[in-house]
Amino acid sequence: MRNDRFHGRVEGTGHVCQAPGCEEPGEFRAPGARGPGFDGPGDYRWFCLDHVRQFNAGYDFFAGMTPEEILRAQSPIAGWERETRAFRPDAGIDAAPRWADFADPLEAIAQRARARRADHQKAAEAARRGISPDERKAYDALKLDYGADRRALRSRYSELVRKYHPDRNGGDRSHEARLQEVVEAYNLLKASALFA
Repeated sequence: MRNDRFHGRVEGTGHVCQAPGCEEPGEFRAPGARGPGFDGPGDYRWFCLDHVRQFNAGYDFFAGMTPEEILRAQSPIAGWERETRAFRPDAGIDAAPRWADFADPLEAIAQRARARRADHQKAAEAARRGISPDERKAYDALKLDYGADRRALRSRYSELVRKYHPDRNGGDRSHEARLQEVVEAYNLLKASALFA
């Protein structure tokens, strides 16, 4: 195969022009019925020079799009409206490290990697014990070990309610969100088969 002075010509493909009744070699590629997607580039049709010119003259990339979709597709930043996980400062892991806390930047990165590994190990342990993701969040909210029994659950709940309830800490209402989280976690675990 070699390219010619006509942009897009590919000689020696062995394709015949797909225009009805044309026997010329199909040397120019055009979009097919199935467009590009996650599973590949899509289908192509092969035409001779005259038929690819006809095809191109009638081709409308924006066919079937709403005016808003057309405007978005024409935007110079199409596809870049949001940060992808890799380009966010935290890379989608957690909060960015406080670089001032570390003498060596590599130690900050290593600490994040260790925390990530520990989180994966904890998730694997929860899955092994049959603990759902919601139940795992509840365990974390109560800072409860996965091996805790009903008595330990009740004891930790009482301890945290005393700590965060405004009636117990001099009317300080700044911990109401944390108290709500503790109550919801306790109610979820109390009704769970894990504590039956």
